[in-house]
Amino acid sequence: MIGWLRGRLAAKSPPTLVIDVNGVGYECEAPMSTFYGLPETGTELTLRTHLVVREDAHILYAFATDDERRLFRALLKVSGVGPKIALGILSGLSVSEFLRVIEAEDAAALVRLPGVGRKTAERILIDLRDKTSDLAGTGPAFVPTVVGQTASVQQEATVALVALGYRPQEVSRLLKAAGDEATTTEDLIRRALRAAAN
Repeated sequence: MIGWLRGRLAAKSPPTLVIDVNGVGYECEAPMSTFYGLPETGTELTLRTHLVVREDAHILYAFATDDERRLFRALLKVSGVGPKIALGILSGLSVSEFLRVIEAEDAAALVRLPGVGRKTAERILIDLRDKTSDLAGTGPAFVPTVVGQTASVQQEATVALVALGYRPQEVSRLLKAAGDEATTTEDLIRRALRAAAN
């Protein structure tokens, strides 16, 4: 098992990033909660990881905090929740927001996330309602960087949202609802996900 990676952020294109660890590029998938705080490419960083081994692939998932990874692992134990749905949940809700949803037994908030249907939402609520104290905690976050908006911000946000499970028509609607105030891809995706939650 690979517990963490410490190296240089070589590339980031939501939901994929590449970490250069002594000349070896580790390609990882990460939730938007991690992407929001990533530094500029070329910067040294440490990310917690979780390796999923499938018959056809080995996929490494990266997280900014231990709390995110802990929640990801807990979600994978819920019947019907795979890595893609777990990433979608972490992208749409912070760990603290997720815990509030569980405590309030708010299935509707979960159903608004990509890939989560009514039955899956109910299973998540049932399976995790007694584990909120295990999932709560604090973890260090990265300081986000702000760069000028480019024409590719909309394209990168579109690719990321489609990768999270939203249909292209939904993505167009969410990006319109997000407005034009976003200056980074991460900010635009965050605004779009907030629009999806409302």
